[in-house]
Amino acid sequence: MRAFRDLIGETVNDESRRSPSRRALISRGAIVLAATAASPIMLGHDPALAKSSAAGGKGGKRGNNRGGKGDTAILNYALTLEHLEFAFYRDGLAQFQASDFDAGVFARLQEIRDHEGAHVDALTGVIQQRGGTPVAEACYDFGPNFSDPDGFLGIAQALENTGVMAYDGAIASIKNPQLQTTGATIATVEARHASYLNDLNGDDPFPAAFDTPKSMSEILQIAGQFIVACSSGQRAKSGRNGK
Repeated sequence: MRAFRDLIGETVNDESRRSPSRRALISRGAIVLAATAASPIMLGHDPALAKSSAAGGKGGKRGNNRGGKGDTAILNYALTLEHLEFAFYRDGLAQFQASDFDAGVFARLQEIRDHEGAHVDALTGVIQQRGGTPVAEACYDFGPNFSDPDGFLGIAQALENTGVMAYDGAIASIKNPQLQTTGATIATVEARHASYLNDLNGDDPFPAAFDTPKSMSEILQIAGQFIVACSSGQRAKSGRNGK
């Protein structure tokens, strides 16, 4: 079975041959691919959440801490995907400069990168406060089009649209109401990222009245194809500075 990153690459190449503008590569293929792409659900952090999580991270029955162990597992699922998305922007933007994109785009992509880094930090902190062990960043392969500016934008659009789908599929399983509320506030940011990238690539920024949820198993099956074994002498980066 071909890796998802290869399918994205084929779509990018096909669209660039059919269209006079490579920026139009998303219009047919990548939105379909977005329905199965890998991207994180977004769950954030606030002081009230930290307090309640620390008090009941082991899943006690009192207060708002029912299903704490399950919630921590979902947070680690989110962190696995957040690591992937942050690494995509961190490593991808490091190979480009502002002149590789239309005016203002590089700065916006840097903002998105920083949002994803903030989500990694927040998820890591909440998991630790709940008494859990945050999953570490892995090694990734985003395929040959990762180093092409238009290819990069195409993959980014697929990732961001699926971020919304992944969140929609997971939020029903979260038991802590404060985690649900905080997750919703971050999911709207993810949707804004997706809308921006849709518009940037010449697509409808809000193509439907409802988003399509994707299950955790569906998302992880595809996300896993971006995750590769670290080669000899290679180690996974970690943290917002990639150290």
